[in-house]
Amino acid sequence: MTTADSRVIPAKVGSERELLQGFLDFHRGTLLWKLSGLTGEQLVQRTVEPSSMSLIGLVRHLTEVERYWYQRCLAGQEVQHKFWSNEFPDGDFDLVDPAQAEDDLAGYLEIVKISDGIAAGYELDYTFIRPKHEGEHSLRYLLLHMIEEYARHNGHADLLRERIDGLTGE
Repeated sequence: MTTADSRVIPAKVGSERELLQGFLDFHRGTLLWKLSGLTGEQLVQRTVEPSSMSLIGLVRHLTEVERYWYQRCLAGQEVQHKFWSNEFPDGDFDLVDPAQAEDDLAGYLEIVKISDGIAAGYELDYTFIRPKHEGEHSLRYLLLHMIEEYARHNGHADLLRERIDGLTGE
């Protein structure tokens, strides 16, 4: 797991692509930082009632979000969701298991590598059609959306972590 001083601080000057990727990487690192030093039992704790949200649930949710946007939408691949299903639409949060936390984290890290590899093959202006939605989306939009998604969920992670052991952060 990462720590605060291993997060990559985004550049202040660079190409649009470098800046977008830098902020996305920073937010991904922030999520990992919020998990650092916790046990599987702590990672599955639901500390903001009545929500079923937990830190590992956020990891599982963002695994599915990455898989959906990069593999399904951008690359047009057929994907099988690991945590979402018709039977359990919130399985990413509802079906957490402390014994699976390390595997969930490893799966997340692998999906991030796959996502970055897919995105590297496209220009920011490349457009795709999101299944079951109208209109085109660009890779630029996808990167901005992912930054927004991580920033929102990192706010949730701040609250969850503070309730677990008092750790607060930026």
